[in-house]
Amino acid sequence: MLLLISPDGVEEALACAKAADHLDIVDVKKPDEGSLGANFPWVIREIRGAVPSDKPVSATVGDVPYKPGTVAQAALGAAVSGATYIKVGLYGCTTPEQAIEVMRGVVRAVKDFRPDAFVVASGYADAHRIGCVSPLALPDIARRSGSDAAMLDTAIKDGTRLFDHVPPEACGEFVRLAHDAGLLAALAGSVKREDLALLTRIGTDIVGVRGAVCEGGDRNAGRIQPRLVAEFRAEMDRHAREHAAAPAAS
Repeated sequence: MLLLISPDGVEEALACAKAADHLDIVDVKKPDEGSLGANFPWVIREIRGAVPSDKPVSATVGDVPYKPGTVAQAALGAAVSGATYIKVGLYGCTTPEQAIEVMRGVVRAVKDFRPDAFVVASGYADAHRIGCVSPLALPDIARRSGSDAAMLDTAIKDGTRLFDHVPPEACGEFVRLAHDAGLLAALAGSVKREDLALLTRIGTDIVGVRGAVCEGGDRNAGRIQPRLVAEFRAEMDRHAREHAAAPAAS
């Protein structure tokens, strides 16, 4: 399982750089513009320069509307700015067909520029609260659009969490559908250390966190702390070892 950490700017990215041995992907977003709020191109460039070159930089394109051309241009901008993982929050897409159209434009725009870029179709565990595509539709949307991964996050950051909206068995189905489609499965949404055993057991490929590695557990007022990143990763690794040992033990 890969660990994706989301700093909100260059200062926090430098904290991530100090904890580079304990994370896999640095994710650039702007939390005050939404769950998958897009940051400025120059911030992506600065963060790309601030973290070790062997750590891929991810960038969110935003909680996007159903405007395929607009979104394709935004995604290309993120790639040009140095991101190799491009995440699109399908906030304004109410049907799978709309989501596929948006993501096909993103895939073409990004991969024409950088064929090795990694495109992530992101949906929301609390889709029922905002009227966008169903969480379990995301793997098929990602597959049919040529994306590389399907992701779930939460749209409304009000203290509710991933499993409050999509129960563990449904998250397991999401992961299975993604894997059956040849995709990676990413899960986020106020994930905490106590969720790691379950996330490991269902085969999650990428776990995205912010609040769990911020002081006080506060994604807004708290700042990312290298010590908390290291502790979170240690817990991830512990569960990975236990999960790997379980079949042998049985």
